Amino acid sequence: MFDIGFSELLVIAIITLIVMGPERLPQTVRTISLWIGRLKQMLASARRDFEQEVGMDEIRQQLHNEQIMRQLGETKDNLQQTLNNNPIKDVADDIMKPLVTDSATNRSSDNSQNDSKPTAAKNPADE
Repeated sequence: MFDIGFSELLVIAIITLIVMGPERLPQTVRTISLWIGRLKQMLASARRDFEQEVGMDEIRQQLHNEQIMRQLGETKDNLQQTLNNNPIKDVADDIMKPLVTDSATNRSSDNSQNDSKPTAAKNPADE
């Protein structure tokens, strides 16, 4: 706000000491501090009243909720896209497809062989 350096503050302090004198300087600093405190208090009160009048808390809450809902929607879309374009599922399907067709082929050939041969009791000693 104010661009006052240490050297400027030192010059202000020396001029104040010369003008006010060492006897009245402590009382003057206290009075100025009180006025600054009251000014800060009035500004804080005015700001608080203004925010209540305008409904800033409600607006902030609404904006926060809208931001959360937007992020939730983006996350849902990303998740849905990931589930739809899942390369792992495609790879698993590609791997399982030959296995399923091979086992179906083996079952059908086993069934046809079993149908053509009469069932006989196998002797474990024959094997």
